Amino acid sequence: MRSLDEQVQEIKSDVLGIAAELTRLEEKLLYPSNTQVAVFLSLSPEEVLELDSLRIEIDGEPVAHHIYSFKELDALRKGGVQRVYTGNVPSGDHHLSVSVAGKLRSGSDFQSTESFGFRKDVEPRVLGLTLAENAGAASIELGHR
Repeated sequence: MRSLDEQVQEIKSDVLGIAAELTRLEEKLLYPSNTQVAVFLSLSPEEVLELDSLRIEIDGEPVAHHIYSFKELDALRKGGVQRVYTGNVPSGDHHLSVSVAGKLRSGSDFQSTESFGFRKDVEPRVLGLTLAENAGAASIELGHR
């Protein structure tokens, strides 16, 4: 006979597996692949600017707003990538507006807004934003996948 401890650990493991499966199924239900768009953010390698906040609009509608903690900013500086938004948009052409605020390497405050166009087809759409400091100003680049 197995000990009670081993049985409890096995049940915990089963529950965690079921929870992960439910989360995956929930995401498939809420964000079907034919309408899914996801936006990710990263910093350029070895970037030292301090990101305070980020706001994203798609087709003029606010879809995400985030204020960064020290730990989140540290993770981004170490090469981390943050999923900022996952949602649904119909197929077709769309407009993405990204606004960021923070401090530059020099210590001066910055605020920058960039606009991008993207096309959503039947497949899920992944958009990657990269934030960098260029010539004393913050710049936002959009990468498509």
